[in-house]
Amino acid sequence: VQLQASGGGSVQDGASLRLSCVASGGTASVAYMGWFRQAPGKEREYVSIISWSGGHEYYAHFVKGRFTISRDKANNTVYLQMNILKPEDTAVYFCGADLGIRSLYTTMTYGMDYWGKGTQVTVSS
Repeated sequence: VQLQASGGGSVQDGASLRLSCVASGGTASVAYMGWFRQAPGKEREYVSIISWSGGHEYYAHFVKGRFTISRDKANNTVYLQMNILKPEDTAVYFCGADLGIRSLYTTMTYGMDYWGKGTQVTVSS
């Protein structure tokens, strides 16, 4: 599975951005897609995941109510609408795809099976 993310940028505190990620190759076996992020000097962390077939959404506590994940199955695309951005949201955001072999908790903790290149999000105060 190949993943191509886009939509990052530099914005002010309180602004919005929408990230997109297009998947190709072997997508029929994908069970989940999602977003993780990595801030400078920190480990990559789970942000949000969506089940590909049912569209069930999962969010890290620190983005609940501000970020919304969605998917367009026809175009193999997952989105992350980020509202009320804060400086602490500054990070490289990575799109991922997962086959669903492990538990969702394990995936949230250790990451997904496939990764795209990250896209930088910078929020200034």
